[in-house]
Amino acid sequence: MAVINRIASFAEEMAAWRQQLHRRPELGFACHETAGFVVERLREFGITRIEEGLAESGVVAVIEGQGDGPVIGLRADMDALPIHEATGVAYASEVGGCMHACGHDGHTTMLLGAAKYLAETRNFAGSVALIFQPAEEGPGGAAPMVEAGIMERYGIGQVYALHCAPGVDEGVFHTTPGPIMASVDTIHIDVIGQGGHAAMPQEVRDPVVAACGMVQAIQTILSRNLAALDQAVVSITQIHTGSADNVVPERAYINGTVRAFDAEVRRMIWQRLEEIVSGQAASYGVTAELRCEAGYAPTVNDTGKTEFAAEVAREVAGEAGIVADMDRQMGSEDFAAMLEARPGAYLFLGQGPGAGLHHPEFDFNDGIAPVGASFFARLVERAQPVG
Repeated sequence: MAVINRIASFAEEMAAWRQQLHRRPELGFACHETAGFVVERLREFGITRIEEGLAESGVVAVIEGQGDGPVIGLRADMDALPIHEATGVAYASEVGGCMHACGHDGHTTMLLGAAKYLAETRNFAGSVALIFQPAEEGPGGAAPMVEAGIMERYGIGQVYALHCAPGVDEGVFHTTPGPIMASVDTIHIDVIGQGGHAAMPQEVRDPVVAACGMVQAIQTILSRNLAALDQAVVSITQIHTGSADNVVPERAYINGTVRAFDAEVRRMIWQRLEEIVSGQAASYGVTAELRCEAGYAPTVNDTGKTEFAAEVAREVAGEAGIVADMDRQMGSEDFAAMLEARPGAYLFLGQGPGAGLHHPEFDFNDGIAPVGASFFARLVERAQPVG
C-alpha cells in the first residue's frame, strides 16, 4: 500500500489518539469531551481557524494551502452508541453502557491524521475544511451543521467521508456511484378498537385481528406495488398489545422501518401505508393512526466525484485495493445531508475480520488508520494541486 511515509511515521500516535477516544465515548449531540480532544490536537498541529459548538458540539477547522483556490470538505463522525462494551481490551470504554461500536473513534482519528500531515505540508491550493460531526447515530448531526451554513460560510465545493467496514479485506476501499445507502423512515401505527371479554368476541372491535391484517397487507407493498427493478425494504419489527388470555385489548401498536434509494419509491410506500392502514381499519371496524417519522435521506454519491475518489483510493491501496461498483446497502447514513448540499462521495474502508458494526465486541482496527488518513490527504492534494 502506498501509505504516505510521513503519516506512517506517526501511526503509533494515531493509535494512541484512537484508544483515548475509545475510552471516553459520548452519545448524540453531547460530544463535548471528544470535540475538546479534537480541538486540542488541531491546535497542536498549528491550525488556528477553528469553529466550535456547531450542532451543539460539532467542529469545523480550516487548513489553508498555497494561494487562492477552492475548498474541499472532509467529514468524520464523533459519537458512540448506547451499548455495553464486551471487547476486554485495555482501553475499553470507561463510560458504562456506552461504547464506540461503529468505528467513529477511528473515523475521527483518520481525519486528525490527515490534518496533521496537511497542516505540515500544505501542498495544495485553496483550503480544506475538516468537519467533525456529532450525532450520526441519531438523531442526525449532519443536517444541523449544513443548516448552520457551514457549506456557504467556508465555501465548500465538494465533500467526502469514510466509514470502516468489518468483514471487508483490510485496507480495501468499497464505493459506488449514485445511491450507496438507503433512506430510513420509521412507521408507528396505533390501532384503537373496543376491548372486552375474549369469550364474547361479537361484543368487541378487536385491534389484535386488525393489527395482524394490517401487517399482512403491508407486506404486499413490495410484492405488488414496487417495480421489479426497484429496491426497498418494509420491515414490521414490533407488535404490542394485550395483557391477558381472556381479555380482548382496546389498543394495539405496530412499529417498523422503511428503506429506499429513490424519493419516488419512498413516497409511494408512504402513500400505500396510509391507504392500507385506513382501509384495513375500516374493514375491521376499528380506528387507526399512522405516523411516518422521516429519517435520513438516501446517501447518493456524485458519479464524477466517486470516480475521482476511486482513482485516489487506487493510488493509496493499489489496483486490487478498490471496488468501485459495490452493492448498495440498506443501512442509512446522515452524511446524506451533506451530499444533498454538495457533490461528493462516501466510501467504506475494509478493516478485516472481526465483530460487526453495532456489536458489543466491535473494535476499530488501528492498522487501517494510516490508510484512511493517506486517502484523505491525497484526495486534497489531487483535487486541488498547487499551480
